[in-house]
Amino acid sequence: MTDLEQRKAAKEFAEYWKDRGNEKSESQKFWISLLTEVFGVKDIKNFIYFEERVDKLMDGNTGWVDVTIPSTKVLIEQKSSNVELDKKIKHGDVEINAFQQAWLYNASLNYDEKSRWIVTCNFKSFRIYDMNNRNSEPEEILLKDLPKEYYRLSFLVDSKNEHIKKEEEVSFKAGEIVGVLYDAFSKQYNDLSQESSQKSLNELCVRLVFCLYAEDAGLFGRKNVFHDYLAKYDDLDQMRKALIELFKVLDTPTTERDPYLEDDLNQFPYVNGGLFSNENIEIPRFTQEIRETLLAKASDDFDWSDISPTIFGAVFESTLNPETRRAGGMHYTSVENIHKVIDPLFLDELRKELDDALAYKNEKTRNEALDIFQNHVGSLTFFDPACGSGNFLTETYLSLRRMENEAIAAKQHGMIALDFGDVVKVHINQFYGIEVNDFAVKVATTALWIAESQMLQETEKLLSRHLKFLPLKTYTNIVEGNALRMDWNEVIPNTQCNYIMGNPPFVGHQWRTESQIEDMDIAFSDLKIHGKLDYVCAWYNIAANYMKDTYIKCGFVSTNSICQGESVNVLWSHLFKKGVEIQYAYRSFKWDSEASIKAAVFVVIIGFVCYKTKEDKKLYDGDTNFKIVKNINGYLVNYDNIFVEARGKCKTDGIPNIIKGSQPTDGGFLILSPEEKEEFDKTYKNISFIKEFMGADEFINGKKRYCIWLKDVSPTEYRNNAFVMDRLKKVSEFRLTSKTESVRKAAETPTLFTQIRQPNSDYLIIPKVSTSSRRYIPIGFMNKEVICSDLVMMVPNSNLYHFGVLTSNVHMAWMRAVCGRLGNGYRYSVGMVYNNFPWPNPTKEQKEKIEKTAQLILDARKKYQDASLSDLYDVVAMPPELRKAHYLNDMAVWEAYGKKWSIKSESDCVAYLMKMYQELIDKEQ
Repeated sequence: MTDLEQRKAAKEFAEYWKDRGNEKSESQKFWISLLTEVFGVKDIKNFIYFEERVDKLMDGNTGWVDVTIPSTKVLIEQKSSNVELDKKIKHGDVEINAFQQAWLYNASLNYDEKSRWIVTCNFKSFRIYDMNNRNSEPEEILLKDLPKEYYRLSFLVDSKNEHIKKEEEVSFKAGEIVGVLYDAFSKQYNDLSQESSQKSLNELCVRLVFCLYAEDAGLFGRKNVFHDYLAKYDDLDQMRKALIELFKVLDTPTTERDPYLEDDLNQFPYVNGGLFSNENIEIPRFTQEIRETLLAKASDDFDWSDISPTIFGAVFESTLNPETRRAGGMHYTSVENIHKVIDPLFLDELRKELDDALAYKNEKTRNEALDIFQNHVGSLTFFDPACGSGNFLTETYLSLRRMENEAIAAKQHGMIALDFGDVVKVHINQFYGIEVNDFAVKVATTALWIAESQMLQETEKLLSRHLKFLPLKTYTNIVEGNALRMDWNEVIPNTQCNYIMGNPPFVGHQWRTESQIEDMDIAFSDLKIHGKLDYVCAWYNIAANYMKDTYIKCGFVSTNSICQGESVNVLWSHLFKKGVEIQYAYRSFKWDSEASIKAAVFVVIIGFVCYKTKEDKKLYDGDTNFKIVKNINGYLVNYDNIFVEARGKCKTDGIPNIIKGSQPTDGGFLILSPEEKEEFDKTYKNISFIKEFMGADEFINGKKRYCIWLKDVSPTEYRNNAFVMDRLKKVSEFRLTSKTESVRKAAETPTLFTQIRQPNSDYLIIPKVSTSSRRYIPIGFMNKEVICSDLVMMVPNSNLYHFGVLTSNVHMAWMRAVCGRLGNGYRYSVGMVYNNFPWPNPTKEQKEKIEKTAQLILDARKKYQDASLSDLYDVVAMPPELRKAHYLNDMAVWEAYGKKWSIKSESDCVAYLMKMYQELIDKEQ
């Protein structure tokens, strides 16, 4: 179905169901009509299923799932039109709403049966929950808006558009071919450690890709012309010379060529654009492998005309050494994620402008509006100051040209254009970039040329007329250089720039090179303390300086660490003082890319300006769903621009203090493995000073370690113990080698840890670092005889109530918002997380309920004593009893914050907690 057909069908569907909606009698008709009439599903009886039985719900009951679509992993909970989706109904011993009911069904299914998408619907509204992004807010689509937003339900019928799938397959195959050519040629260079040779290899690959694309796309006049030209030369040296000669011809205007030039060379057009202008490029000797790869695999067996320049640019660049890519912090953005940046930055607004123009019924008025739209789009400029392979620029160009072709088509009405004129207004010279890698610069430029060729062919079809593409217009707007040491105004003056966008390098402060540290010092010359900021933050600061006194809008992809922990205090307080205002943001989501080596990170997307606006702010917590908010702060929460600062004491009265575990600083000589402990026990009987030693790894993964704990132990108990005395001697020697004076001083007391904090009571233990893939940080009670390392936190004198609140999703939401990061893990801290957390003020009944649900969690764990906490809290393997216990505990804790408080998302939860935090701070002043 075409877009126009689907819009029409969606309109008719919405009008028909406007005042209907009985769950029992009309649900099946509703969904069958939607899928067949709007989305064109043919074999509906084998596509969608109704009233599927679920026998093993977590509460022991049997349930019936209203609607399931197995092929796209969709589970739907349907309600009548007079039932609000937030309304809670009795289910066993709890009251739950439509989503909670669907979640209960889904959680009870086997892993391979679980749904990726949960949809709740009451005929008037669709709410979509992405189970791959469980902390996100649901998308909501109203029935009345379906004619213009039907595409947001496309996940019901297909996880990915077939055209995109084909482009991906072709582009990845192209990348594989380039990789084979790259490796084959690299073996023939005399010394690839030479910069000139490496650059020549990169440039050679770019030239070959352009030639292969050009012959398949018809730019060289006919199919296989490049292949046929080279295939004539069986002699490998002659083939190499023929390629060198061809490159010269492609760089020579036809009017300046040798009038006696052979026909097989003269048939090639003049390319221009500088792609073939370097006469000093090294081209090594050919091998039979190179010849066969180039002629058979790359030319005969493959059609380059269908590649996606956006995707292929990233794949092409991935032929670089992976270690080089990691060191540079490069991560390649998928097309879907590119649109998360550019759609709210400008495409949504331009789409509305085009739709408004197309809506005019009077042809003259419509054409005038479309002319205005084209001229407007053709006047805009786009800048990516870390453009890599150019996928942001390329996808933006393609998106604008597709919209422009819509405008052209509407004005043509299928008529043949008699006068082409300047019908195309969007050109690649509107796109600017900076990239430090020379190869990436060439790839980005080539990707844009390919994109321009493809879109011109689409325009040709609309005009029924051939449009000349070659020779290329000179294109010099992508500059090679270090964006953090350049004046961006030299690339494009800020008075001429409209939008900045991109995906600057992700490099955590602990992994930066010396050169990158220098980059940061230069970029943050106006900020003395920036040492722990991610490398990407430098682009934010330079962008803010560049955007001052302009109406430029900027959108960047970044690691989520820049909106967590101390980074918020340092970066965002600095940027807000410069007038930065966040206009839209995607809260943390799992990164995906088109690169062969995926980036296993979580990111945020932030769009900002440097002027005061009255525009709506959009806070996204899902793929496309957003809510309009008054302000987005540095934590990407709908609240004032506050900054949570580390504190030495808990903000809430009556809550026990938290402390770090004890630190041995012993070189490992006070620590015993299970094997060492076993050998020790064989030799020495009834020794009480060997204690279990617990760090985060031991606690989460169920491992065992032990330590020599001699606090308050008389020397008579160990002085004659050769094993212990030898270990103490080595501890002393180790400490004496330290650069820290206090540690050297501690060499005098090798019997003791350098920092002792072990409590005299049992305590709660909280790992200092835990992977972000878990919904809950594992927390538990520990006997006072177990010695804790400094890799965990301890809460002495704690009880079931404290455990229930701390292990709840409310506390986890706060932790995720304000904690620091270590790689892909959460770094729980005393000062930032625990001491600032606003505890509830429960009634006696509410507190007892939390204690009851907290005990349910502990009881559920006891059922699986052979499993580690890592096993129990795995997002997939978590037992149903434990899921239910946590679910009930979450609800009990939420209620303790006030019955009228309705939490619909994690960001709402954090906003509420920040309000409470601010009130606690205000009381101090």
